[in-house]
Amino acid sequence: MENAIQDFIKYLQLTKNASDNTTISYERDLKKLCSFLQEKYGSGTWNEVTPAHLTAYMQYLEHKDYAASSISRNVASVRAFFQYLSRQNLVDGNPTDDLKPPRAEKKMPGILTIEQVSALLGMPDRKSNKGVRDRAMLELLYATGIRVSELISLKTGDVNLKMDFITCRDRTKERIIPFGSAARQALEKYLHGVREAMLTGEDEGFLFINCQGRPMSRQGFWKILKVYARDAGIDAAITPHTLRHSFAVHMIENGADLHSVQEMMGHSDISTTQVYLNVNLSRMRDVYERAHPRR
Repeated sequence: MENAIQDFIKYLQLTKNASDNTTISYERDLKKLCSFLQEKYGSGTWNEVTPAHLTAYMQYLEHKDYAASSISRNVASVRAFFQYLSRQNLVDGNPTDDLKPPRAEKKMPGILTIEQVSALLGMPDRKSNKGVRDRAMLELLYATGIRVSELISLKTGDVNLKMDFITCRDRTKERIIPFGSAARQALEKYLHGVREAMLTGEDEGFLFINCQGRPMSRQGFWKILKVYARDAGIDAAITPHTLRHSFAVHMIENGADLHSVQEMMGHSDISTTQVYLNVNLSRMRDVYERAHPRR
């Protein structure tokens, strides 16, 4: 069964030019399904899978308290996989025809206030190499709203300090995102000596490296962020995505149009960006309720 999954992943990469994030998610979802089917039903081939099996799997995910959005993504992965198997004549029928995802609620993303962002960005020690690097990472993340995966994938050649922009790339597209003077100053300080001093082996070209001279990882960045958030007195739960969310809301609060924010954040659908508009409206309603004398 796993051989068919690997063939499907290759098909996504070579024929559909799917992004790395997409293929990783599909592979993870399908391997999880495969393990469930083999453990519960002893299934040996995908042709043995029935709609009842898949419904039981979705119920299993709900029982394990998976978010509705995660279950919906699993449904999408399974549907795409069985459509591929059907086209390849590897199954007699498609058991996903009536498979429906749960209704996902759009949750308001957690964001920081401008004061909290300023406190967070002021935490790194500007006199140490690590602090200079950390400040450059945080400033650039908040200045551009890029994903953490994009931040740690940046190469030195993706940064244009003369024109103040970075270039983000994935398998099929790239986007250019501007940044401001605060991020430029932090990057200049990091790139003019600090990064070179932190290198311990061959330079692979990645913009941000860890204290061992290797490319920065998501887990490494998350640990750094949590420490600075704690030191800044930020009690709210914070994740690497928090600065991305905060970037979007603060841009909209200060007059940026949705389409520009959509383009900078790399959203394929404007409805994803509209969530941040809803956050802004909700915040304005809170201010109104607190301040208007005839509320």
